[in-house]
Amino acid sequence: MAQADSTALTVQHRDPEGSRAARRLRREGKVPGVVYGGGEEPVAFQVDAKVLRQALAHTGAVLELRVDGGGGTPVVLKELARHPVSGATLHVDLLRVRLDQPIQATVVLELVGSENAPGVKEGGVLEQVTRELTIEALPNDIPDSLEHNVEELQIGDTVTLEALTAPTRVKLLDDPETVIATVTPPRLQAAEEEEEIEEETELVAEGAPEAEGATGEAAAGETEGQGEGE
Repeated sequence: MAQADSTALTVQHRDPEGSRAARRLRREGKVPGVVYGGGEEPVAFQVDAKVLRQALAHTGAVLELRVDGGGGTPVVLKELARHPVSGATLHVDLLRVRLDQPIQATVVLELVGSENAPGVKEGGVLEQVTRELTIEALPNDIPDSLEHNVEELQIGDTVTLEALTAPTRVKLLDDPETVIATVTPPRLQAAEEEEEIEEETELVAEGAPEAEGATGEAAAGETEGQGEGE
């Protein structure tokens, strides 16, 4: 659902001083960032990590950026870099926008109703192939996420993007033939069948030498017996 109201984000101007200064800011609980676009020069800033996290958690697409207490500028989140292990925010990029001009954005695709899908109830595996979609809309019309109901899917079904209905004033930009999700046959059953075949193969392979050995021993015994009899 789109958020009509923007959330204010107050930051402090900073002078770009390289990676060493950026690491020092992070140790102090701050996140370095840059805002650019809108026909203006890029501006480097720093923001308290907690303030940034709260602003991103309570907003839709648009933030009202205030640098050093100045006037608010509408911006959207362009990129958020996180530490691969801790998940801590390392850097944030913001893009200036005009509220009366559409922009492109990436939104998360959520599948709902999977627990009621006949294919899933029968043991099929629902695989979400596409998790993000590219859209175009006015900044305040960009939804937090897009949903698609999959409660009617059967085993073997494939869903493409053309089956998804976008909200009013939101345009989908990806190929309509993009696969969103599939329901595949139960993996467990297939795995069990493969395991049974492997076990049977091993038993046959193990039994063959023993049979040959037993035959060889019997033949040797017959030869020895014949020798003694003679």
